[in-house]
Amino acid sequence: MGFLLYLIVGGIIGWIAGLILGKDIPGGVVGNIIAGIIGAWLGGALLGDWGPDIAGIAIVPALIGSLILVFVLSLILGAVARGRKNT
Repeated sequence: MGFLLYLIVGGIIGWIAGLILGKDIPGGVVGNIIAGIIGAWLGGALLGDWGPDIAGIAIVPALIGSLILVFVLSLILGAVARGRKNT
């Protein structure tokens, strides 16, 4: 049950990060889950584990990490898309 809750919280965090930035995360729900989980890891590595905690995920650092991840991912994918238009 803990793993399922971890995936749900990761998906919600990834979805919120996409909404805040106004960017679509590739892969839909699976992309949101991946962005949330990787963002949680990134935020925890950069900021530590502070703030409220749900299913082992510190919400504030996870959201900040997900925002960073979605922003960088959108920059990379935007550059790739622009490169394909030019060829």
